[in-house]
Amino acid sequence: MRATWALPSLLLFLAFSSSFCKASASASTKQDKVGHLHSVYIVYLGKHGGAKAEEAVLEDHRTLLLSVKGSEEEARASLLYSYKHTLNGFAAILSQEEATKLSERSEVVSAFQSEGRWAPHTTRSWRFLGFEEGLDRRPPDDGGDQWLLPSSLDKASEDIIVGILDSGIWPESRSFSDQGLGPVPARWKGTCQGGDSFPSSSCNRKIIGARYYLKAYEAHYNGGLNATYAYRSPRDHDGHGTHTASTAAGRAVAGASALGGFARGSASGGAPLARLAVYKACWPIPGPDPNVENTCFEADMLAAMDDAVGDGVDVLSVSIGSSGAPPRFADDGIALGALHAAARGVVVSCSGGNSGPRPATVSNLAPWMLTVAASSIDRAFHAPVRLGNGVTVMGQTVTPYQLPGDKPYPLVYAADAVVPGTPANVSNQCLPNSLASDKVRGKIVVCLRGAGLRVGKGLEVKRAGGAAILLGNPAASGSEVPVDAHVLPGTAVAAADADTILRYINSSSSPTAVLDPSRTVVDVRPSPVMAQFSSRGPNVLEPSILKYALFFFFCRLPSMQPDITAPGLNILAAWSGASSPTKLDGDHRVVQYNIMSGTSMSCPHASAAAALVKAAHPDWSSAAIRSAIMTTATTSDAEGGPLMNGDGSVAGPMDYGSGHIRPRHALDPGLVYDTSYHDYLLFACAASSAGSGSQLDRSVPCPPRPPPPHQLNHPSVAVRGLNGSVTVRRTVTNVGPGAARYAVAVVEPAGVSVTVSPRRLRFARAGEKRAFRIKLEAASRGRSGARVARGQVVAGSYAWSDGGAHVVRSPIVVIFD
Repeated sequence: MRATWALPSLLLFLAFSSSFCKASASASTKQDKVGHLHSVYIVYLGKHGGAKAEEAVLEDHRTLLLSVKGSEEEARASLLYSYKHTLNGFAAILSQEEATKLSERSEVVSAFQSEGRWAPHTTRSWRFLGFEEGLDRRPPDDGGDQWLLPSSLDKASEDIIVGILDSGIWPESRSFSDQGLGPVPARWKGTCQGGDSFPSSSCNRKIIGARYYLKAYEAHYNGGLNATYAYRSPRDHDGHGTHTASTAAGRAVAGASALGGFARGSASGGAPLARLAVYKACWPIPGPDPNVENTCFEADMLAAMDDAVGDGVDVLSVSIGSSGAPPRFADDGIALGALHAAARGVVVSCSGGNSGPRPATVSNLAPWMLTVAASSIDRAFHAPVRLGNGVTVMGQTVTPYQLPGDKPYPLVYAADAVVPGTPANVSNQCLPNSLASDKVRGKIVVCLRGAGLRVGKGLEVKRAGGAAILLGNPAASGSEVPVDAHVLPGTAVAAADADTILRYINSSSSPTAVLDPSRTVVDVRPSPVMAQFSSRGPNVLEPSILKYALFFFFCRLPSMQPDITAPGLNILAAWSGASSPTKLDGDHRVVQYNIMSGTSMSCPHASAAAALVKAAHPDWSSAAIRSAIMTTATTSDAEGGPLMNGDGSVAGPMDYGSGHIRPRHALDPGLVYDTSYHDYLLFACAASSAGSGSQLDRSVPCPPRPPPPHQLNHPSVAVRGLNGSVTVRRTVTNVGPGAARYAVAVVEPAGVSVTVSPRRLRFARAGEKRAFRIKLEAASRGRSGARVARGQVVAGSYAWSDGGAHVVRSPIVVIFD
């Protein structure tokens, strides 16, 4: 049995509490009359065999439960969900012994505990994507978003349905108006599930469906939902779901802005005419601050994914990830749900996680998902900080408050103003009840990011009587500055500027500072820049595998790179009317739009891109759509330089996968790499030898010698432990208008010789396929002439070009052991 975890919600760099985790674990089980502990388990049976009626599927699941339960009544009472649309399985309250017995049955693929370690991991962003693609060069007149699509695509996207698996939706937001939209697509089979403050009229021609799921949540916490902090309905109390939904498919709204008028402009989602279907499966964690922390249970999420596919969604956006070591594919509810969604042509886009810049931290690992990293856009919120020695550093903030008068205020470092007993390693963190009022009253307090919420640090400064907060980055965060609407005047600064401020404090007997007002600035360069919080690819010091084209050498735990990066830093989007901009207890401010950061924000950008490609090419598979998005991505910033990390280093595939998303380029990729459900099953069979997968469908037995995982037809190549040579095979499909010729160009990784054969591909018509081979050979010196050290990660690429508009690029990554 795996441990139960509770992960803080989307806000970045939250502290984990060991005592809280232990409490969560104890709440997840119940004892029966004979002392057996019971938890919620998912019993996965593979794919539905034949077209059974829903009642027949339900009866099959009850019969299977009866084999381990004492009576039919007990079996019925234990069943929470019957997954009946795409994957075959159910969720039930079982003891570990009962789950083990079920897992031993021949028809059962796996039985695993549903956990609460899953959690939820914009104006200018869409217009910036247009600038970066070179397709929109109008002057930035209002600093907002004017994401223009071809009229034919704009109209076609009305038939696309984007499912949002999250914390619900605030239907009254202007971003969800149905004005001017035509009838709901006739193929839609979903429903508008009512509940607390969510009448059926909450759905319209924009929000065409809404459901909520909390059976596993309530079973875990041994009680009902606390209605003070959440609605028993699809209505969003938290704000996260509303934010992601409007980023993906919000309508164009003029004059939108955050609290205080920051980022004012025209807000729009990437697919503004697409329909929205909402699946609420994330709920507040009972405890001291339930407004801030959300959790999502696999059994609830899997039921939502099953319904979403059955309802008829085209794209499913999942800004949710897990903590801890990734499970086997057969024990990963989101991976299983995504696999069966992909088999039905649904693109599943997932956030990659906010645990960067540490390596080996990416979540949502299955190759049939689109895993999204986070990067910046070209907007900042400049707030100068004038120090008493005449030096000015540039901060950023969206805090709507100013210190009275244009005058210097005393400046104090938090580590010099803590109450006795505060641990030395967090004395500069401004954690709750750590500051001594007599030392900070009336002063600007310098706090460093790290443990605890950024907005919580401001709340602590206010509690202790401080006049304002200066929030400094740690070295790992570099120049990346997520902004917040603090509860008092405040500004955040980059790591180098934080060092400048601290050196000034240490050199002065009476340090002071003036915090100047903030203003919104656009066309910031360089951009995009990879967010430091965005989860990264594998740790080369530990046995691991990469996500794509996997080649195993004594591998144990799966850890890999993201597929793509998209805007995720300081993104403005719609917000819940029940949640303040900070989500802190005691903050009663109400906003219609809010600025947030995280891969939760980048994921819906990729979801919208998938929706647009689906609208342009309704017959494409989910793999073809993912391929189009990945192979048209760019590894350059808006000025043509290489993508950089927030700490100033040059970024690579472990940071951004294939590169930065270019939605309109993805509409016409030229070639695509297609992959089938059967291919994914064979991949999982081969991966099982490394402990990351298994047979996922009993109706498709694993062959004695399945194709090695590196032969999965993915639009990237990754090899660990290259020793000698390996040959990778790929097949591309011509999706251009007709006959075409392509030639390949290779950028070799250091110390690796790469040979592609044939070097030219000729297509006579659209839809034609061509195969090719890529031979990777280790050498003491590659053709680049560079030597490679043991444990080094090297990257290159190969790209097919027709000499015109189409350049189909794929990364190559090699880890030397």
